[in-house]
This record gives sequence, C-alpha cells and structure tokens, in this order.
Amino acid sequence: MTDRLSEVLRDLAAEGDALDALVAPLTAEQWGTPTPAEGWTIAHQIAHLAWTDEVAVLAATDKHAWDAVVATALMDPDTYVDEAAADGAALPPDELLIRWRAASTRVATMLAERDPEERIDWFGPPMTPTSMATARLMETWAHGHDVADALGVEMPLTDRLRHVVHLGVRTRNFAFGVRDLDAPREEFRVELRGPDDQVWTFGPEDAEQQVRGSAYDFCLLVTQRRHRADLDLEAVGPDADRWLDIAQAFAGPPGPGREPQRAEG
Repeated sequence: MTDRLSEVLRDLAAEGDALDALVAPLTAEQWGTPTPAEGWTIAHQIAHLAWTDEVAVLAATDKHAWDAVVATALMDPDTYVDEAAADGAALPPDELLIRWRAASTRVATMLAERDPEERIDWFGPPMTPTSMATARLMETWAHGHDVADALGVEMPLTDRLRHVVHLGVRTRNFAFGVRDLDAPREEFRVELRGPDDQVWTFGPEDAEQQVRGSAYDFCLLVTQRRHRADLDLEAVGPDADRWLDIAQAFAGPPGPGREPQRAEG
C-alpha cells in the first residue's frame, strides 16, 4: 500500500467517525428527519453510503455480481440510486447503522489490499484504489454535510477537505464530458484557501483560466451541496466560468444541484 493510499484511508476513517458520532445518538424519529436532498431522510443518506461501499467491494472482487449491478442500474438509471437508498432506509436504524459500519470497514480493507496500480470498475471511469478511497471520502463528507444540515449543526472543518478539492479538480473534464461538452484543452489555475488559511494550488501560475476562493465552498460546489451563487468562488475566463456552473466530483449523470439561497448576481 502506498503512503498516499494510507493517508486517504486514514482520513476516510476519520470522516466516517465524525459522521458516526453525529448519527449514532439519534432516536428512530430523528433518523426520519428530511435532509436537503429531496425525498431523502437521514436514514436514506446513511443507507446510500452503505450501499455504495458494498457495491465498491463487488466491483473489485466479484465481476459477475458487479455486472449484475450495472445491468440493473442501466434499466432505470434515473431512479436506481434512490430505490437502493429507500430499501436501506426501511431498515430499523440500529440495523442500518451496523450495516453501514460493516460496509465502510470492508471497503477500506479491500482497498488497502489491492494493487496500487489496479483499475477498479465503477459507474464512471475506472479508478485506482487511491482514487476510489478519495471518492468514498468525498461521498462521506458530502452526505455527512446533508445530515448536519438536517440537524441544524455544523460539521467541523478539517484539512481532510483537501482530498475533496483534489478530486473536484481532477474531475473537471469528466464534468464536461458527462454533459456531452468538449472539455477545455488547457490546464486551469486553481487557488483555494483551506480551513487554516493554507492555500492549495493546482495548475500553472500563468494559466489564462483561473478559479479562486474558499476550499470549503469549492467542495460544496463540486459535490453540488450549494448553488454557485451562494459560494465564495471567482472564475477568470469563460471556460473556468462554465466549469463552475457544471462541476461535479461524483460519478454518474449530472446532478440537479441545489437552488440558490440568495439572489444570483
């Protein structure tokens, strides 16, 4: 296992622990609290994380089962994820919590044992174990943010955000491609302020297309947890501006995003 994968898996475990601490004390009634994702309760959010971890293990270890998952998803791609979340959300909360904990442990163990250069099939492009671990951290952070919003609390900001930022930058071309748009050929310059005022940078300093602002807000953007109009992000250049309108760090079809909470402009 590479140092990079070890780091991401450590931070993935910490992100999961933070969300676990938030949901474990909840009553059965609280598990039914609606979240910002339309039609999804807190139980749906945790069920989705459990299901995705389970499917990730299948993708790496059981080709027959994975192919069956893909075939089923292709039959109804618009509702498949929602239906899987609803099935899990129907479980008693204590059973759902056990299922999620077990799934998150299994996927971390599986990733730690894979060849670092292996490409694991997924709903988007195949991923290395490190990329998949980063994606699992991104999803845990994003769905944890929905849970925190539902409960009216704030998740602590940590430098684990840098993994979500990294994935958001790396998926720039995917965001264009999934919308049947030509991806820009040139690199962008991305400069983002982390939670402790550190600056995370990507791309050449002299790039014409640039994105600057808050790393936290960038994470909210690429996970589609906030509308661009509500975020502290600045684009320089038309291609960078277009990217901020369509950015997504998750696999699958374009998400609907969130409505702005303040007037645009």
